[in-house]
Amino acid sequence: MSDLDVETTLNMLLREIKNIYHSELDAFYPKDEVDSFFYLVIEHYLDLERFVLALNPDLVITKTEEQPLFEALSQLRLERPIQYILGGTQFMDLELMVNENVLIPRPETEELVRWIIGDYEVSEIEEINILDIGTGSGCIAISLAKFLKNAQVKALDVSDKALEVAKQNALLNEVKVEFIQADILIDVLLKEKYDIIVSNPPYVRRLEKNKIKLNVSENEPDIALFVEDNEPLVFYQKIIEFAKTNLKKEGWLYFEINQYLGEETKALFENDFTEVVLHKDMFGNDRMLKGKLKN
Repeated sequence: MSDLDVETTLNMLLREIKNIYHSELDAFYPKDEVDSFFYLVIEHYLDLERFVLALNPDLVITKTEEQPLFEALSQLRLERPIQYILGGTQFMDLELMVNENVLIPRPETEELVRWIIGDYEVSEIEEINILDIGTGSGCIAISLAKFLKNAQVKALDVSDKALEVAKQNALLNEVKVEFIQADILIDVLLKEKYDIIVSNPPYVRRLEKNKIKLNVSENEPDIALFVEDNEPLVFYQKIIEFAKTNLKKEGWLYFEINQYLGEETKALFENDFTEVVLHKDMFGNDRMLKGKLKN
């Protein structure tokens, strides 16, 4: 057997690996999601575009090149999120690092960020002071710092490991965000007052856990996801009390919320906020809420 023949037997067609992804994963995920996994993996590890097989259906890769593809496949079979496998994700067209210490940013959270940007992108405020409570990966704070003119952003989280990720993401995206470690459920004393306070706090009740995919509930940080059934709005209550002291006059409070508790969360705004808006996400669910602090 020639050296060329030996080399050929050690190599594999890329489309065969795609077929293996489907044979191994179609029982766990929709087929289009398996396609997405495959293309994300080959882009990440081999720097190949998703249309590569359309252009070159007989593309062969080496054993060395295929190894990380099969390692990723093994983790996907265990329903580990693809974002954690690859160590990153996109949010607002920004690259963000993620790991098991932070929630994976969701499209609904992008909608919240775009809502804020839309409200303030033509603002005449010379300096927009923003506080993000429960920042996690830093996705909200970093996006606002990146895209909102004259934004001065601070971000708070109880987890030092989450803050490590958020700080790296701020550096990665070349924005200045001041990070603070604190527990909003305990009295937080900050000297500044803010034009905007925004939060995507834990809001999934334990009773709703069975509605969440296993790759989320078994991998993403419990502390960032769940609240007890008897206190589902505890974070909203605490943040509203905090906002009453720490928002500027006519400052705005923005929340991402539990879709099943829209009206209940809105009711918390009644006494101290005006111009309250409950906003639906792209899927028609009550997902965002804002209100302006009364004078």
